[in-house]
Amino acid sequence: QVRLVESGGGSVQTGGSLRLSCAASEGTYGSYYLAWFRQAPGKEREGVAAIYTGSTYYADSVKGRFTISQDNANLTVYLQMNSLKPQDTAMYYCAADPFYRDLDALAPDRYLLWGQGTQVTVSS
Repeated sequence: QVRLVESGGGSVQTGGSLRLSCAASEGTYGSYYLAWFRQAPGKEREGVAAIYTGSTYYADSVKGRFTISQDNANLTVYLQMNSLKPQDTAMYYCAADPFYRDLDALAPDRYLLWGQGTQVTVSS
C-alpha cells in the first residue's frame, strides 16, 4: 500500500505563506488525481485543490491564493498557500486516486489514499 506523508504545516499570521508537501512512499503520481483537503473542528472535510494530468481545480475560497503542483520525479505534491486568512485554519490532508473516473476532483469520497494530516493555524 502506498503511504502519503504530509509536511510543512505550522502557525502563521494573517497574510503569511506556507508550503505544504505530500510525499508518496512508492509508485508514480504521473497519472493520479492528487488533492488537498482540509477539515476544521466541527466541520466537514472540504476539497481545497486538485491536480490531474496538468489540469488544476480549486475551491472558490482559495482561488488566487493557493497553488497546487506536483513533482513526479520526487513523488511529491505541493500546496503553496499565500495570503493566508484565519478561515484557512484546519488540518490539511493530501489524497490520491490512481484511477481515472468521471467524478468531481474535489469530492473526498473518490480518493483511495490519504495522508495523516498536517495542521495549519492562521492568527488574525
